[in-house]
Amino acid sequence: MLIPVARAEDGELEERYFSIVYQARRDAQGRITGILNFTVEFTEQVRARQQVEALNQKLVAINEEMLATNEQLHASNTQLTRTNVDLDTFVYTASHDLKAPITNIESITLALRDTLPAAVQQDALIAHLLDLLAQTTTRFQLTIGQLTDLSKLQLAHAGPAEPVHLAAVVEAVRLDLAPAITAAHAQLLVAVAPDLVVSFSPANVRSAVYNLLSNALKYRAFDRPAQVWVRAFPAGSRVVLEVQDNGLGMSQVQQRQLFGLFQRLHTHVEGTGVGLYITKRLVENGGGTITVQSQVDAGTTFTLTFPA
Repeated sequence: MLIPVARAEDGELEERYFSIVYQARRDAQGRITGILNFTVEFTEQVRARQQVEALNQKLVAINEEMLATNEQLHASNTQLTRTNVDLDTFVYTASHDLKAPITNIESITLALRDTLPAAVQQDALIAHLLDLLAQTTTRFQLTIGQLTDLSKLQLAHAGPAEPVHLAAVVEAVRLDLAPAITAAHAQLLVAVAPDLVVSFSPANVRSAVYNLLSNALKYRAFDRPAQVWVRAFPAGSRVVLEVQDNGLGMSQVQQRQLFGLFQRLHTHVEGTGVGLYITKRLVENGGGTITVQSQVDAGTTFTLTFPA
């Protein structure tokens, strides 16, 4: 057995532990002639065991705290999921319910143009108001369309991933944007290997590439020929896609606002500030990433990564 013993050392009382064993000493005839005492100190072993027990108690407490934290995180995630679902439902309902009123406003505008006398419509103020009404209606319809796209993001998240050849997607988008490329007198340079494949939703890859290329054309600089570079290459278990332009560029402040909802950084072209928000969510919902680097009056580079 272990016996604790209080022992004074250097003027301080210290508890130490010893194991004491008594054994009879016998003679040749087996008679007991004395008692042998074996004393072994186990202080270090006892202290080590005490430290282990203390650490185990701390680990139990930490595990209990972690379990409580995990339960809180689970509850928070559940609430966030419900909030996202509610938000998607609200966006869908709002975009759906607003279609009829804006269509009625458009019809009223057309009716005014058909019924107002020509002399009245030629009045500068009336003509200006009718034009403003038509422009506002058009922008409202565009916003509703973008809100409808937002309501589809939850479904897009569940879209199955499959092998997608990036070069084919870029070429398809190039053909779709050919009129815009020609109108902008832009040069599109593509460096994507034909056999480079990503594991992603085909529709979402195309949406991301289309949005980035169309933005590169839309926000080009007008004092130099527009150039757009599309590059892709493997990087470990990922595939990197870069879309670079020599357009207007953005400040650091603008870059921080870029992926926000309804953020418009340039107002000289039509838009609602929803496209890049949608692109970011589509890419991230599928396990990808998107970042941006830009310099004012020098150009912008978007870098996307996809699972290979």
